[in-house]
Amino acid sequence: MLHVTDLSFRHGERVLFDRASAAISDGWKVGLVGRNGAGKSTLLKLIQGELEADGGDINLMGRTRIGSVPQDPPGGDITVLDAVLAADLERTQLLAEAETCQDGLRLAEIHMRLDEIGAASAPARAASILNGLGFDTAAQGRPCGEFSGGWRMRVALAGTLFSDPDLLILDEPSNHLDLEAQLWLTEHLKRFRHTLLMVSHDRDLLNDVCDHIVHIDQQKLVPYGGNYDTFERTRAERLENDAAQQARLAAQRKHMQAFVDRFRYKASKARQAQSRLKMIEKLGPVATAPIEERISFSFPPPEELASPIETLDEVTVGYGDGPPVLRKLDLRLDMDDRIALLGQNGNGKSTFIRLLSDRLVPREGKVKRTPKLRIGYFSQDQEEELDYGETPFDHMNRALGPGAGEAKVRAQLGRFGFSRDRADLKVGVLSGGEKTRLLLALATRNAPHLLLLDEPTNHLDMDARASLIDAINDFEGAVVLVSHDTHLVKMVADQLWLVARGAVQPFDGDIDDYQTQLLRERGARPAKEAKAKKDRKEKPVPAPAPVEKPKRGHLKRALEKSEKLIAELTRQRSEVEARLADPATYSGPSAVATELQKEKLRLERELAHAEHDWLVAQEAYEAA
Repeated sequence: MLHVTDLSFRHGERVLFDRASAAISDGWKVGLVGRNGAGKSTLLKLIQGELEADGGDINLMGRTRIGSVPQDPPGGDITVLDAVLAADLERTQLLAEAETCQDGLRLAEIHMRLDEIGAASAPARAASILNGLGFDTAAQGRPCGEFSGGWRMRVALAGTLFSDPDLLILDEPSNHLDLEAQLWLTEHLKRFRHTLLMVSHDRDLLNDVCDHIVHIDQQKLVPYGGNYDTFERTRAERLENDAAQQARLAAQRKHMQAFVDRFRYKASKARQAQSRLKMIEKLGPVATAPIEERISFSFPPPEELASPIETLDEVTVGYGDGPPVLRKLDLRLDMDDRIALLGQNGNGKSTFIRLLSDRLVPREGKVKRTPKLRIGYFSQDQEEELDYGETPFDHMNRALGPGAGEAKVRAQLGRFGFSRDRADLKVGVLSGGEKTRLLLALATRNAPHLLLLDEPTNHLDMDARASLIDAINDFEGAVVLVSHDTHLVKMVADQLWLVARGAVQPFDGDIDDYQTQLLRERGARPAKEAKAKKDRKEKPVPAPAPVEKPKRGHLKRALEKSEKLIAELTRQRSEVEARLADPATYSGPSAVATELQKEKLRLERELAHAEHDWLVAQEAYEAA
């Protein structure tokens, strides 16, 4: 289906591909892997024609329909469901033509084609995909513009899946997804009938979905059969065999060179010495198997504290004047805890992290902390606080305070793979993975006893994730983790706490048990909904009980307040996006565009929180 032949591509002074070749057959599910900066996303753009190669060919079989998630997710007044339906361009065009067509024969052809592509069942299929990605019926009817950037990216992903292309191209599709949506996506991709080419750093997703791996290595495309685990084993064996072969060649060269050195000036051995010199030349230079150095992480060790280091006593917490998010929490943290938080997005995992980090004050109850407790807090939200015009050294020097000294600053950055050269680059030119490593370095600069990690693996490649696992397992303090990376959770957590229905409680089982429970609940949900619908048809609906208006009044006001805030934040974000889209913005000082980008990130985050508050308020209002 897809043939890449002798592909060459240079980005600036850097060569990403040098006569690289690979072939992907119809129906394969291929994981594209490689280190950060190897060229994975670039290759996807080359295949889609968004970039032009310097040399070589990329050929697709016949009229292959390519589907990929657009970088600009849908917004504005179009509803979530309609945005997904619009992704099927043929259906959309045929329906539009049918509205105005006056030719009876052509109209018959249109309806025949609509029937062939299942146009009548399209809304149900789109709704099913949206439901799997976390949009209930009410959310599917809301305008896209009301949602945060992360949820709008889910809408874009849903549209791409709904279009059912011949070649599905996905770049980190599990980003922005909670575990439940990620499980649904995994099952959907396993059932996908056509060809899949996917970039992902999620080991479990690559293992569960892919039957082939293409590795970008030394500017080449190296194909492997099997999933990611098979790729790792096969590649390790290949590197080991290459190293053994080179060792044999080196020994053979050494032996022949010793003969030449000893006998080249003896007349009786001169001919044999010359023969061996020719053999050495044929062997060529000794090539060493390329070994990619893995960047290692290490968290500074804290001094020992007596447990518990933090306790929650009947704690209730929420945002502003809105309804509480978590209620009556009775929990404790010990120095050796390794806890992963489970639960759907919006249930309060990040709220709980903020409570533990003292960024949220409880409304009721008490939080007790050991007096000497130091807390390290990591969140991707902190990226908007980075100054893109400064260097990692500048950030760390300021964070450590006066008198820290250059040696201490560089030592802390070095713990997270920053060489002197990389530490002195502007943050704006760093990769996403390097920004994540900088945030981890800043979060752990004071050797915290308690490390709170909210989605720490975003933008990290496989090697960096492995280094993070090692660092967490070697850390001598407590860790509370929020992550959709199930492999990370399996490797580091010895306790699972479930955040659901306003509570945080220990989960009795491991991550596999939780995944099984989610799949079982999802399977039971359609049956329960169908039964409820049938019961409504068969049984008379009782008159609703009178509602006490005063009891719901404050909830309605909170709901209206959330709606107004969402509308205002959406308006502000649109203004910032318009300025960023204006070429005049970039004709002045670069700091203007940087500040606008930071403002957009801030608004996106506030919009996400406001949306969460709206959902909580809506549920409370409906329950009342």
